[in-house]
Amino acid sequence: MVTEIIKKRKSIRRYNPNGTVTDAQLKQILEAAMHAPSACNTRPWEFTVIRNRKVLDKFVEFHSFAKMLKTAAAAIVVCALPDTQSGKSGEGMWQHDCGAATQNILLAATELGLGTCWCGLHPVTEYMEQTRRILNLSPDKVPFCIIAIGEPAEDFGGRGFYDEAKVTWVD
Repeated sequence: MVTEIIKKRKSIRRYNPNGTVTDAQLKQILEAAMHAPSACNTRPWEFTVIRNRKVLDKFVEFHSFAKMLKTAAAAIVVCALPDTQSGKSGEGMWQHDCGAATQNILLAATELGLGTCWCGLHPVTEYMEQTRRILNLSPDKVPFCIIAIGEPAEDFGGRGFYDEAKVTWVD
């Protein structure tokens, strides 16, 4: 049940350094990402899968909150394609759309028994510029986030909870 996966998901910051993520798992995760909703079905996203240890380590060097990439087996960079929405009724909604795709990645990986950690790139200029340089991205692509993926080396228990104080009911 999807609710159980949502409750189980948490940010994993320690991975088994000998753990693996298979091509089949990554494809399943990316398929889930591409099933996310998007404004007017513009699908303003593109994904870069990184398994190369040297490339992962470059992110560790510049991103203050991505140290978990040191032991992650892989990472997915979600890039936004804002131009796909230009002049359309869904214009400017790419941040919401990429957020939905990112959440689908996190949930699909959790379902597969993998750990993830979402690290933002946008809107931090330095993070976006470094990512563009490392991945040789064209200027029309906006690095949105990088998601560490691997075999968890820590407890998988979730952290969220329902808080009635954060809910307003309008009947």
